[in-house]
Formats: sequence, C-alpha cells, structure tokens
Amino acid sequence: MAEETTENNQYLINRMYFMARDGMPMTLYALLSDKTSQQIDMLINQKAVDEYGQRGTPLIIAARYGHDKVVKMLIDKFKPDMEQEGTVKFDGYNIEGASALWCAAGAGHLNVVKTLVKAGADINHPTNTNSTPLRAACFDGRLDIVNYLTEHNANIHIANKYNNTCLMIAAYKGHLDIVTFLLDHGANPNEKALCGATALHFASECGHCNIVSELLKFGVKITKNLSGMTPLITAAERTRDNVVECLVEKNLVNKEDVIEAYELLGASFANDKDNYCVSKAYTYLHKAMELRYSDLSNIIHKRLNDPVPAYENWRESETLERLESIKNDHNAIHMESLAIRERILGIHNPEVPHPIIYRGAVLADNARFDRCIDLWLHALQLRQKNNISVVKDLLRFAQVFSQMIHVGIDLHFSQVMNVLESSIIELGRNKLKINCPDSKDDVDQYLEETESNITTTLYILTILVKLMALNIKVYNETDINKAHYLVHKLCALKMSLRDGQTLLHLAVNAKTPVDDFHTNDVCKFPCAATAKLLIQCGADVNAMDNERNTPLHMIVTYQKPISDFMTLHGIILELINGGAHVDTVNSKGETPYDAATTGVAEIILRTQTKLSLKCMAAKAVKTYGLSYTGNVPRSLESFIELHGSGLHQG
Repeated sequence: MAEETTENNQYLINRMYFMARDGMPMTLYALLSDKTSQQIDMLINQKAVDEYGQRGTPLIIAARYGHDKVVKMLIDKFKPDMEQEGTVKFDGYNIEGASALWCAAGAGHLNVVKTLVKAGADINHPTNTNSTPLRAACFDGRLDIVNYLTEHNANIHIANKYNNTCLMIAAYKGHLDIVTFLLDHGANPNEKALCGATALHFASECGHCNIVSELLKFGVKITKNLSGMTPLITAAERTRDNVVECLVEKNLVNKEDVIEAYELLGASFANDKDNYCVSKAYTYLHKAMELRYSDLSNIIHKRLNDPVPAYENWRESETLERLESIKNDHNAIHMESLAIRERILGIHNPEVPHPIIYRGAVLADNARFDRCIDLWLHALQLRQKNNISVVKDLLRFAQVFSQMIHVGIDLHFSQVMNVLESSIIELGRNKLKINCPDSKDDVDQYLEETESNITTTLYILTILVKLMALNIKVYNETDINKAHYLVHKLCALKMSLRDGQTLLHLAVNAKTPVDDFHTNDVCKFPCAATAKLLIQCGADVNAMDNERNTPLHMIVTYQKPISDFMTLHGIILELINGGAHVDTVNSKGETPYDAATTGVAEIILRTQTKLSLKCMAAKAVKTYGLSYTGNVPRSLESFIELHGSGLHQG
C-alpha cells in the first residue's frame, strides 16, 4: 500500500513539474486544489527530472521558462519554498544549485524576477559555483534585471568560485551598458580572478574595444595575469587587432612592449584556427620589424631562443631583408610565427600549444604526417611539462597513427613509443590525483579523464603490436626490450575503469568501445596480440572487475567463435598459460566455463582445464563455507577468495 502511495505521489510530482514547465497555471491549480494542506506541502517542494536532465520543483522550472502566471499562482496559493535548488540547462551547460530567482534572472524574465523578489526570495542566493542571480543577469546582458536586482540590494561584489566578478563577466560578454552601470555603482575594475586576470583582460581577450576604453576611463590598472600576460599581450594572442591598436594608440606601454604585441599578433594570425590570415600575419610581423629598426642609433634586437626541431629548427628573421624574403613562403611564415609565439609567451604558457596542434592538423590533412607528428609531440611535451591534461592529445595520436597504418604510410616505432611513454606518465598523474585529490579538484572529472586515458592507452598498445607485426624484421632486441619495459611500467600502475575492468579485461572484451575517427580501422577487440603483450609484461590474469569477472570470463562470451576462432583460442591459451584460474567464480557464482556463451569456448576450456590440488582445495573451502581467515597463511586468503563469490569467512 505504501509503495502504491509513493508511486502515485511521484506521478503527481511529475505531472506538476511538466504543467509548470509548459505554462499551465489553471491545470496545475486544479490538480492541487483538492489536496489537503499536508499533501500540498509534501508535493509542492518535490523535484522531478525532465528529458533534458533538468531537475527541480514546479516553481524552479516555471521561473526558468518565464511562466509568470504559474509562479504567481504557486506563491499566492501554495507557498512553496522559494530557496529550493535545482539543476537547469543554460547554453548546453548544467547549472547546479540554481534557485528560482537565479533561473528567472539568467533566462531574462524580468516579470518573474519581480514576482519572486516581492515575495521575499533571497536576492543573493548563489549556485554551487557561487554564481548569484545578479551575475546571471550580467551574463545575459539584461540591464533592466541588473538594475532591478541592484535596487533591491543585490551585492555587485560577490564573485563566483573562481573569483570572477559580475564586472568581469559583463566585460567578457561585451555588455558595455552593464559594465558602465557596475562601475558607476562602485565595482572594482582592478579585482583579479584566481587566474590573475582583471576585467580589462577579459574585454581585451574578446575584442571589446569600447569596454577596454570604458575600463580605462575608470582607472583600471595594466597588470599581468598568472601566465605573465598583460591585456595587450592577451589581445594579441587572441588576434584582437582592434584592441591591440586601441591600447597602442593610448600610449600606455613602451616601445618594446608594442613590438612584442605586434609580433605576437602577426604570429597568432599565422596559426589561429578561427582567424587564420597569412597576409595580416606578415603585415604585423613587418610592422614590428620596422619598429625595431626605427631608431638606427638604438636598434632593438630580438633575444632569440634555441631553434626547436619541431619547427624545422627555424631561426627567426632578425632583419627586414630576411623577413621580406619569406613574404610569399607560407610554410616559412608558419614556422617563423610558431617560434615567435614560443619566445614571447614562454614554454610554460598554456596558450602556446593550441596553434601548434592546429598547424599539425592542417599538415595531416595534406598527408604530411611526419611534420604533423613532430608538432603534436612538441605540443604534448609542453603540456605535460606544465601538468596540463593531455587526454585529447593522446586520443589524437591514436587517431592519426591508425590512419597512417590503415593507408600504408610509414609510422616510426620511436613515435609510438614516445606517445606510449606520455600515456603512462599521464595515467600515473591521474592515479595520484584520484588517490590524493586537492580540495579544489573535481574528482568525477579526473575519473572521466582517467577512463578516457586508459582506453586510449589500450589503442596505443594495439597500434604498437600491429606496427611490430607489420615490421617484425625491422625491430631489434633493444626496441623490443624498451617496449616491454614501458608496458611493465604500465601494468604496474594497476589502472582500471570505474567498473573494475583492467587493460587486460578491455583487450579481451568484444564490448570495449573504440573511437570511430580512424581508430576503429586498426583497433578491434578482442585482440590476441595486445592481450599477449600485456600478459608477458605482468598484467594480472586473475584480476577481477566489480562483478568479479576475470579476463577469462570476458573472452568466453565472445560471439564469433567460428569466424574468429584463432582470436578466441589464442587468448584463452595465453590466459591459462599465464596462470589464469579456470575455476574462478564471479558474482553470479559462475566459473568461466559456466559463463561461456558458445560451445566452441566450452570445448577450448575443457581441453585446457587442469585443476590443481590447490585449486580443488580452495574450491571446497568456499563451497562448504569453511572458516579460513586467520587459519591459513595470509598469502592463501586471496587465492581462496578467487574460488567463491562469498565474503571472507572468519
């Protein structure tokens, strides 16, 4: 009976939610009007989830979609909790901890905002990231809502968890009227976000010259962010030529800073994914060089870095004549520009790798895979030196390596080994972050990245064994030993997915997901060669996932026992020869033989089964529930555990 009542309540809660979302005040009122006050109190503040993943009360979702009549009816007739929090979607992002007022302000519904404020809603109620309703209105560019909230004591100084203020978000989004309003009401233009950026940085980054001028009128200071970038350098790096010219014209920086800004601006135009323009690149590089020689009694020479092999050991032009000689050589302009960016921004700047990757991608599209890989390896090393996530970089390598093998282009062993080594470094860092998270770390994000890196590393391993098979006579013992050494390091990390699957599980599992951009042309699972390499290098053949399935449990469910008999047979043999127990029991109480889904797998297992006396004894202990913890050597306890799904027996 209680279960029926609960189901009925959930049905009512869902109906109320969708009526509120769809703007149906009369229908919603009719649904609630015959309920007791106790029932109403219980129902009105309950949350439902819709098909978009939004979760909230009727009041929250009505406010989100601007249904003022629904909001008024709920408040006047049923007194819902106005400070309840939900999850709503804005511009494709989940906003967690959003109040009804935050939703109305963020979606630009002034009437709903007024209704909620008059009813006593908390004007500064923040989301989980400490975003206030005022900040939401600033983001959306709604001066009317910003003005109304401020008149009703909204705090313009509250920043979000990144110390990003209302002024900063308005400057970033280009809302000049809101920037002026906030400055007039005492917003601090020199406040810094956690990254060290001021509102001037954000306006410069996005090319909002009018806001840059407005901030300067209010006395904003020219400062550097934590990456050492001024607003001028930030604008140049983002190809915002209008802001660069605006700041230069105001004579706020010295000649050397202007030269660097023009050089960086030109260099960025040469390799920017969205604003690529080689003519603008040359124009600004030439302008900078002219400035260097504008006073012959005081020539400003470049302080050059050592040549970078990935940039074809390119040496930057140091004279107008040299620069003019490469005007029509686009590759030279590209390499010159990458060298300039690295010199001006420095190898520790997180913005340096993006154009390197873009240039590599263009080269790959033109089948210049050798040059692409050189550039991408350089970008990968820069990111790893600075502890920046390389989850996308590693997958990008798996894709291009697969493409090369598939179309028959030479792939060097050293290139794959470099990426495998980087994968192992990254997985080690992932493991450390998960085991010892910082208070500010997003553990769920790290888990997601780790899973992606594990599957990508599996692709790299599979590519490695395919490459070795294609060129078996080319590789010497040193190459093979190096590969085995790295895979030993990888196996020693004992990485697994959230469901407990190890690399060996994944290598023998037909359900292992494979990226579909070139990678699936080469990487298919189960893969006997990848499994063999892992087993040879110390992978635990008896490792269990969360359902206590071993790799042997996985492979015996393979549904292609005839067409791919050699894979099935080869993996089962490798596992058993590597020490896999054929009598290990999963959480369903099944041995691999019990779990087998084809007669072929059963036959292979039966012909290979040679139960030891030790296994039979362990099986008997688990079958009859005999006490063993503390009664046998500790080394035997885990061995006995393999042979039954129950808990340790005390």
